[in-house]
Amino acid sequence: MDFHPQPAAGTARPWAFPAPERSTLDNGLTVLRCDRPGQQVVAVEVLLDAPLDAEPAGLDGVATIMARAFSEGTDKHSAEDFAAELERCGATLDAMADHAGVRVSLEVPASRLPKALGLLADALRAPAFADGEVGRLVRNRLDEIPHEMANPARRAAKQLSAELFPPTLRVSRPRQGTEETVSRIDAAAVRAFYEAHVRPATATCVIVGDLADTDVDAVLAETLGAWTGDKASPRPVPPVTADDTGRVVIVDRPGAVQTQLLIGRVGPDRHASVWPAQVLGSYCLGGTLTSRLDRVLREEKGYTYGVRAFGQVLLSAPDGSGAAMLAISGSVDTPNTGPALDDLWKVLRTLAADGLTDAERDVAVQNLVGVAPLKFETAASVAATLADQVEQHLPDDYQARLYARLADTGTVEATAAAVSAFPVDRLVTVLVGDASQIAEPVKALGIGEVSVVTG
Repeated sequence: MDFHPQPAAGTARPWAFPAPERSTLDNGLTVLRCDRPGQQVVAVEVLLDAPLDAEPAGLDGVATIMARAFSEGTDKHSAEDFAAELERCGATLDAMADHAGVRVSLEVPASRLPKALGLLADALRAPAFADGEVGRLVRNRLDEIPHEMANPARRAAKQLSAELFPPTLRVSRPRQGTEETVSRIDAAAVRAFYEAHVRPATATCVIVGDLADTDVDAVLAETLGAWTGDKASPRPVPPVTADDTGRVVIVDRPGAVQTQLLIGRVGPDRHASVWPAQVLGSYCLGGTLTSRLDRVLREEKGYTYGVRAFGQVLLSAPDGSGAAMLAISGSVDTPNTGPALDDLWKVLRTLAADGLTDAERDVAVQNLVGVAPLKFETAASVAATLADQVEQHLPDDYQARLYARLADTGTVEATAAAVSAFPVDRLVTVLVGDASQIAEPVKALGIGEVSVVTG
């Protein structure tokens, strides 16, 4: 039998995160464009300065309803016609609201970009916000809430936010509102929120893909450039305060066979010089199946299918201040909740005492930096990252510099950042599980005062 010779690996080509080109339209809209030859599906992200803390008192969730209503008709198209026009373009349009603002996302073949941008512009310029459509969206949102409360991971996240932040801060409450607040939302409330906060002068458009055959300037001028609105300054970012006194809160779920763990505190955002080392250290701790937490809790003890450690930016400000959630999450079987937490704390104490190894650091760098060309293979992934940078008031070359800084971060620096991120005496632990079975074993660990809540 004859065999073909084994293919030889080619020479690795240098890669860097794409650099965007900035411009401003006559209406004040900021544009970041990034030409990616061969990316025939173009991704567009529009960021609106309509943060959750701008929602009127008692109307938490109105930003989410507004975001969803952008695709429910305009002054030119009914909801059904608008959906049909998007389908004819082969386009998808999504929108979501978060603490930093509302983001509208469009993906479309490059050949249909002018038509799709026109539809996007209509949605932003003159949304219908019809009573019937808004009412349906409110009912849909109300139907979602019980399912979210029944999801242990979502319930844990809700409780952790309520524990960490004072109730006066919007970050303490569910992003998409509660049953009480959402039920108050109507088309008039959505329209008022839109008119108060949505305008081109405080918006940014990110467009990424193969733009070689498109006169981007002309298309933008005819579509998003025709959107008008008052001049305004971006809304100030509220300071974030948090209480990370070490304690345990059990959300009682009688009969639960598993316990959902969410252990967290608040730390610096991506402006901080420690962020790259924190990313690297957290990855070594719980970023993948071979990280320390998984080696102990999953491979050695069999308590869980996986435990992850991560940092998630909450809010960032132009002056470089901001906050991120630093967390460890996973689930374990109910009888082993106490032993699993005990071993988790032992991992953290061992990390503080002995540090990471050079081998752990090297694997983490290889995984984080080496996969970057694959992670950003699509236009959508590049556009989303550029949009994140805009929302977080970071320079356009931040992501490119981040990989260089990760590669230059040493083992000692990564260890110090991980220990600082997860100090054993400053962690708020939320457990969603059967309190009758887990409360006493958890109290015996001495990792903080234990309280039980229902619901």
